[in-house]
Amino acid sequence: MSEDLFWKAHTGLPREAPGSAATTALLLRLAGAESAARILDLGCGTGASSIPLARLTGGEVTAVDLHEPFLAELERTRGELPVRTLKASMDDLPLPAGAFDLVWAEGSAYIVGFDRALELWRSLLAPGGALVLTEAEWLTDHPSAGAREFWAAGYPAMRTTAGNVAAALAAGWTVAATYVLPDADWAAYYGPLAARIEELRAAGADPAGLAEVGYEMEVRERFGADYGYTGYVLRPRA
Repeated sequence: MSEDLFWKAHTGLPREAPGSAATTALLLRLAGAESAARILDLGCGTGASSIPLARLTGGEVTAVDLHEPFLAELERTRGELPVRTLKASMDDLPLPAGAFDLVWAEGSAYIVGFDRALELWRSLLAPGGALVLTEAEWLTDHPSAGAREFWAAGYPAMRTTAGNVAAALAAGWTVAATYVLPDADWAAYYGPLAARIEELRAAGADPAGLAEVGYEMEVRERFGADYGYTGYVLRPRA
């Protein structure tokens, strides 16, 4: 699969990972951060979380991503909302310590890894602040071979919820809440992606490349009971 075909398939999608506005709102409530004034959205994509967070809190959102077309789309759609974009890597952020009441990462922490994310982002929180992220996880201790093969290629460090809770506690965090994202949140991601693949197929795009783009949906259909995304609300332990 060419990189060009991948971006053709993903450009313009409403989100780049499982999730929904309802889940964003729920995690915000679980974090007790409905009035957060300074929010950092890491791996923001086109703003699937940034825009709802700005609307729900009235706070200023700093939306970070490395892919400039995503940031340009967010600039176009944010309207008058207090959302500013920043092109930066999640593991090399040009931001001061203690600058945010809420650090948010829906579907993006895997890029640096769960443990590294907890290490890197802790210093960004102001006293009393919270980290909210969603993480791909095993929902069983004995996943099927097909599911293991798929995730071994993309995220070999994936663990169960129990494993990640233990890791967070060992790293000096309190776990205020966890929430397994519903199937509807996967449909919110995969539905538009499937429609885009069909558009590209009708336009004559390479069938083999499109099959690679859509392979993750096939894996989800066959082995989805073995894995999911879990939302975490974490606070640094004093």
